[in-house]
Amino acid sequence: MSRLKQMTADGIKDVATAERPKGKRAIIFGVSGAYTPMCSTKHLPGYIERVDRLNAKLTDEIACVSVNDRFVKSAWAETYEATGKLLTLCDHRVKLTSALDLDLDLYGLGQRSGRYSIVIENSVAKRVHVERSIFDHEPSAAARLLAPESVV
Repeated sequence: MSRLKQMTADGIKDVATAERPKGKRAIIFGVSGAYTPMCSTKHLPGYIERVDRLNAKLTDEIACVSVNDRFVKSAWAETYEATGKLLTLCDHRVKLTSALDLDLDLYGLGQRSGRYSIVIENSVAKRVHVERSIFDHEPSAAARLLAPESVV
């Protein structure tokens, strides 16, 4: 079981990934890194803009995972007004990302995550969308999850 970190008002909290979606519908989406161009201008904003529709149709909880540390991730969430709208979880040791076989080295920046989205129902992955190109966020974008052909 992977443990991620989350910055909360009460400090740093461990989040056990296997326990999060029990009895819930959840969306987990992964980004290459906080403040990276595509993730900051397209991917995260797409989820923030559609959070109400996603919550109404597909999920009880939305979580964004990246390999950044909790301080960077917390600042990124505040900068892009994601705080309180979705969870921002830190896979700073790249354990979950590696277990999903979604880790990659982006242009010598070190071990990062590919972009992806996973729709989970009661701890079972129902849909997985993985991007094959770092230049295209559409396969794992929030809009795709809301498209009629993508709704469970």
